[in-house]
Amino acid sequence: MAVSFLRHEVSDLCLGKPALRSLSISATVADAVEALRTSEDSFISVWDCNHHSKSLAGDQCRCVGKVCMVDVICYLSKDENLSSPSAALKAPVSEILTKIPGTVMHVEPSCSLLQAIDLILQGNQNLVVPILTRLSSTLRRKQFPKSTNQIATTTNHNGQEFCWLTQEDVIRFLLSSIGVFSPMPALSIDSLGIINTTDILAINYHSPASSAVQLITQSLEQQTSVAVVDSDDVLIGEISPFTLACCDESVAAAIATLSCGELMSYIDCGGPPEHLIKIVTERLKERKLKRALENYSSVTNASANSVSSSSSSSSSSSSDEESSVSSSSSKLRSAGRFSRSNSYSARMVRRSEAIVCHPKSSLVAVMIQAIAHRVNYVWVIEDDYNLVGVVTFTGMLEVFREHLETMI
Repeated sequence: MAVSFLRHEVSDLCLGKPALRSLSISATVADAVEALRTSEDSFISVWDCNHHSKSLAGDQCRCVGKVCMVDVICYLSKDENLSSPSAALKAPVSEILTKIPGTVMHVEPSCSLLQAIDLILQGNQNLVVPILTRLSSTLRRKQFPKSTNQIATTTNHNGQEFCWLTQEDVIRFLLSSIGVFSPMPALSIDSLGIINTTDILAINYHSPASSAVQLITQSLEQQTSVAVVDSDDVLIGEISPFTLACCDESVAAAIATLSCGELMSYIDCGGPPEHLIKIVTERLKERKLKRALENYSSVTNASANSVSSSSSSSSSSSSDEESSVSSSSSKLRSAGRFSRSNSYSARMVRRSEAIVCHPKSSLVAVMIQAIAHRVNYVWVIEDDYNLVGVVTFTGMLEVFREHLETMI
C-alpha cells in the first residue's frame, strides 16, 4: 500500500479540477476587480501573454502570479490611493502582484507527489498543471459561455487548459489515505512539534485597522491570518485573508477608518452593520477624502441595489422552498461581499471568529478542522484562550514529508 501511494503523480490530484480562469498581465487593477466579482474562485491567475493571440507557442504562455480581492483591498487602502481611487484602479495589475518569486510554478502532470510536496515546501503556493483531458470545443463553449464583458477572463492558453494545485489539495489527498501514515496522524500536534510559536502575526483589538495592512499582506503571502488579541494576549478573533477575499473593494475605506475590532465586525458574514457604514462615511468626510467617499458610496449603493433586486426576485419565486433559497442567497450577498457576482452563494462564507484547537489535539483532527473551514491554518490556544501559536498546512506537510522519506 505504501509503495503504491508513492507512485502517485500530480495528475491524480487534478481529476475533476476546473480549468484556471485568468487575466493577461496587460490588464488593469479595475479589470482584476471585475474579474473577481464575476468569478466563483477567490483567486484569478495572471499570465504573461495575450490569451487570444494565435502567434505564440504554448510554452511562451506562462502563469506569472495570482491576485485576489485582498491584494486589491490592501492596495486601495494606501493613503495615496484613497486620495485618488479611480487613478489607482487604472494601474496595471502587476502593481498588486506579490513581489515574492515562486508563488506559482508550472509542473508537468507526471510530476510525482513527493516532488510536488517539496516544491510547496520551498514556497510555491500554486502548482500550475496542464489538463490532459481536453473537452471538445463545442462542449467547452457550453460550459464556459462567451462573456459580454470586455475584460472577460479565459481558460484557454494558446490551445491548452490548466488547473492548479494548492496546499489544501495535497492535504486533502493525504487525508484520503491517512491510514498509510498510521500511527502518526493520531499523535498530538504538540508532540509532533508543528506548533509555530514564533512567527505569529497578531495585533491589538483597539489598534487602527490601517496598522494591520502590512500584517494582512504578510498573512496572505504565508497563507495564514492575523490574530486579534487583547492586552493579555487572549485571542479575540482574526482578520483573515480567507474572509477578506470574499469582500468587495469598499473594505479598503473601512480599513482606513476603523479599528481592528470594528473591522472584524464589518467583514463578518452577517454583513457590515449600518452603524459601521455610517462611521466609515463620517470619518472619510472628516479626513476630507472626497474621492474615496464617492467611491465608497458608489460601491455600497450598488451593493444595496443588488440586494434589493435579489429580494424582489425571491418574492416572485414559484414556491416557498424556492423563495427561501433565493432569500438566503440574497442575504449572503449582503454580507459585505454583496457586490460580488451572483455566484457568491456558492462560496464558503466565513466569520471573523478564529478557528482554534489545543496543543493536545491530534494531527488528523486539526487537518479535518482546517479543511472543513477552508483555511490553511488553525490557531492553538490554552484553556483560557491565551494564544499559544498556529499550526499550518506547511507544518503538516513537513511532518508527512519526513514520514514519506522513510517509505522510500
